[in-house]
Amino acid sequence: MTDLEQNSMDNENVSMEAAMESVHEVQVGDIVKGEVLALEDKQVIVGIEGAGVEGVVPAKELSTLPVEDINEEVKVGDILDLVVISSIGKDKENGSYLLSKRRLDAKKVWEDIEKDFQDGKIIEAPVTSSVKGGLVVDVGVRGFVPASMIDDHFVDDFSVYTGKTLKFKIIEIEPSENRLILSHKAVVEAEKAEKKKEILAELYEGQVIKGQVARLTDFGAFIDLGGIDGLVHVSEISHSHVAKPADVLSVGDEVEVQVLSVDPEKERISLSIKANLPGPWTDIEEKAAPGSVLEGTVKRLTSFGAFVEIFPGVEGLVHISQISHKHIATPHEILHEGDQVQVKVLEVHPDDHRVALSIKALEEKPEEAKPEPVEEESYELPEENTGFTMGDILGDALSDDSEENE
Repeated sequence: MTDLEQNSMDNENVSMEAAMESVHEVQVGDIVKGEVLALEDKQVIVGIEGAGVEGVVPAKELSTLPVEDINEEVKVGDILDLVVISSIGKDKENGSYLLSKRRLDAKKVWEDIEKDFQDGKIIEAPVTSSVKGGLVVDVGVRGFVPASMIDDHFVDDFSVYTGKTLKFKIIEIEPSENRLILSHKAVVEAEKAEKKKEILAELYEGQVIKGQVARLTDFGAFIDLGGIDGLVHVSEISHSHVAKPADVLSVGDEVEVQVLSVDPEKERISLSIKANLPGPWTDIEEKAAPGSVLEGTVKRLTSFGAFVEIFPGVEGLVHISQISHKHIATPHEILHEGDQVQVKVLEVHPDDHRVALSIKALEEKPEEAKPEPVEEESYELPEENTGFTMGDILGDALSDDSEENE
């Protein structure tokens, strides 16, 4: 044998030894790379790099999601990261090892989820289905949302969430048991709390904003301002009397309100609807001009006269001397609360919220009876005590003046 032949044989032996040394033995649990060699109906045949052997990846082990068509998942020539599940014998036709891509992917998903959990991170994921006790969510692995953690209000039909991508807070995680508990309610509550802080920081007394009637009670209406509710007390709904908020408002109504006060610590907001409405005394000089005739309702009777409502929230006084041409001791002799009467406007004082009215100015004055003749020597002047108050006297004088001006 020549030296050249001897050198060639030595080189071949070295190459074989190097090749044999590069081939490692595959163990269960090893993470390997596999080149896709062939695609079959329900499995993929791969060549395990550096091992010189083949392996099988069943369709169910390709992805954490259900695989309907293998051809949509991989193609020949792809290099996959795989974990060795078990040995299936070197005499098997389809390979000697059972491999999984799904389990390796899931392992990485669990690691990422554990990190998100430690960091308090909020995750997003689609709801894949609803079950009796809650929702099933896909975050790369199966997550579960108990019924009590779906939303911040009672949920009757879970199916409305199926197909939606929602935000979740990780509540509990146990990879060894494939246990992952999520909460959408916690996210909703946190977002609302943050929104409340923002709104409270922006509100100020006197601000006019729009809101929506959220709830009605006997004492007022709660208005949704876009993340926090403010209260309109029943007395702040209208300038006219409101017995119950439900008499004039309905849930869902859009209203314009004025901010009366804000208490950030207690998260209390007092609002008013009537503050943005024209007051009952606005343009009263035009609506109740002196000399005009109006119809009103007797609201209150006093010893000195009757208060008559001529517009919602606007009451005028009919002095006792302006009720009738004949002398009366008390308004109760002629009027009753609730009576509908016609009145003539005598005077208007907008700044003082006062209107002077007259009923008798609209009635025909009866003819005065002629006095009986008396003998001059027997007539005596009465004492100055007339029995009328100064208000009565002024009322009569006002009456006389008004009649002279008619």
